[in-house]
Amino acid sequence: MSLPGTEMSFASSLLSALVCCSVATVLLLKWRQRRKGRGKLEEAQQRRERALEQMDQAVGRFKEKNPGHQPASILAFTLAELCEKLQDGSLSPESVVYTYMERALNVHREVNCLTDYLENSESQLQHVKKPAKKGLLYGVPISIKDSIDCKGHDSTLGLVKRLNKPAAEDAVVVQVLKRQGAIPFVKTNVPQSLLNFDCSNLIFGQTVHPLDHTKSPGGSSGGDCALIKSGGSILGIGSDVGGSIRIPAAFCGICGFKTTGNRISKKGIIPSIRGQKSATAGTGPMARDVDSLALCLRALLCDEMFRLDPTVPPIPFNEQVFTSSQPLRIGFYASDTFLEPSPSMRRAVLETKQLLEKAGHTLVPFNPIRMEHFIFNISVPGLFADGGSTFLESFKGESEDPKIKEVVVVSKIPDWLRSLLSWILRPISPRLSKGLRSTHTRSVKELWELHANIEEYRQEFIAEWKKLDLDVVLCPALGPAFTIGFPGKLSAGSCYTILYNYLDFPAGVVPVTTVTKEDEENLKSLKGHYGDILDRTFRKAVTKGVGLPVAVQCVALPWQEELCLRFMKEVEKLTQDQRRKLTVY
Repeated sequence: MSLPGTEMSFASSLLSALVCCSVATVLLLKWRQRRKGRGKLEEAQQRRERALEQMDQAVGRFKEKNPGHQPASILAFTLAELCEKLQDGSLSPESVVYTYMERALNVHREVNCLTDYLENSESQLQHVKKPAKKGLLYGVPISIKDSIDCKGHDSTLGLVKRLNKPAAEDAVVVQVLKRQGAIPFVKTNVPQSLLNFDCSNLIFGQTVHPLDHTKSPGGSSGGDCALIKSGGSILGIGSDVGGSIRIPAAFCGICGFKTTGNRISKKGIIPSIRGQKSATAGTGPMARDVDSLALCLRALLCDEMFRLDPTVPPIPFNEQVFTSSQPLRIGFYASDTFLEPSPSMRRAVLETKQLLEKAGHTLVPFNPIRMEHFIFNISVPGLFADGGSTFLESFKGESEDPKIKEVVVVSKIPDWLRSLLSWILRPISPRLSKGLRSTHTRSVKELWELHANIEEYRQEFIAEWKKLDLDVVLCPALGPAFTIGFPGKLSAGSCYTILYNYLDFPAGVVPVTTVTKEDEENLKSLKGHYGDILDRTFRKAVTKGVGLPVAVQCVALPWQEELCLRFMKEVEKLTQDQRRKLTVY
């Protein structure tokens, strides 16, 4: 007969043993999962090195067969000039593609921007010669953002779980580019999950700014923009759901353009948050000049794209609008009243305004309506209507890159605790308080109300635009480039770009100036519209930017891509003319 105390002691020991075994099992499973993840990560890094070595060997074979090859002259051509020489046969596709391959490898060693080599480009060089009629982009090498599917290659989004899952077919945009004679040859780096405007992930590492390695090239199309800025690609294709083309293009000092959401097919382009429909993603090109963007759109807006993706309206490129020289009525603003622009951002807009007025255009003050309402009642709730649960699915079993940790941490906080923290933060930082409260999980009914509010806001914005009889709008582009690590701490910085994703307006950026010593000095006294931690963080993010590029943003109404590009071209021309005059004097 056992004693009660003995039974209790036995039960307690058994329970302790079970708890210890359970904890040990959980820890063992986590250890094995991390070890497996590290193994996949290391394997992916080695695979990239082998792919880039294969690319280097292909360049070497070409140079051996062509000892008199002169790459410098090829790299100096604009896209329009390059296409002309490829079309008339004075340059061969091989000479162009291998020139850019070699340059891309050299750039990658400096800024770490490539994730994969598209080895099919070598066989495509042979295939591209067969058609009797040459496409608009015949023989042009093109870089492709990591998240755009290329057959036989991963679209990782910087996530280990997406490794070893090669795409079954090319995205529609890639198929159309190939049909037009282009040669996609590399894929480029992105931030982990895409939902960040830095450019870092645990697989491929940090891409750095070509002009200052302490600065970020922006994101999420940062790898492509860094590559193009450094001359390693003449044309790239990206996606944009909050500024993912425009922010890195502005940071790096190149041209970038996002279309109205459905003007170009998105089939085969992987989104950052699957199923999110509030902010409309756009697709578009990145290049060194506006004519290159227009040429790319000309090539994409063809019968082949409309056939491959019948959901895209069959609207060809309108040459008459793009080449028009009629004076424009242009709305402008130098601040959106939510995030005070840096001195260089403000100066870029005001100097461009003066150039446009001197050229005979009419400039009209325009204020983006109810920006605080837009941020806290539309923008943040739109991306996090499910409380961030879909976003977090990407990180199950995944280690987070430190550059995106803040967003991940907030997404893990339960709704009740977000409400409590929001209440605590209210007297300290009203903007942070409102932002946190805006991320709570919504019901289906609340989501439908949100979609109705988005449409109401859009119509109100268009009505204000129409009341002033505007053709286009000139406004700031975020800049200069942030110090690495700051984009993840300042999601509010995307307010200048994400507005036009929710409105679904075409928008592009054009570099117009660089940060001066005076801008840097004026930055020290920048207080911000709220004088809170976000304003102080922004000031820190853009310090030490002297010499870095600064762009302006050009916007048009939906489906008016050609008008927007025409406006961008005018800004580019006037800026270049002004620069030449200053050089002469």
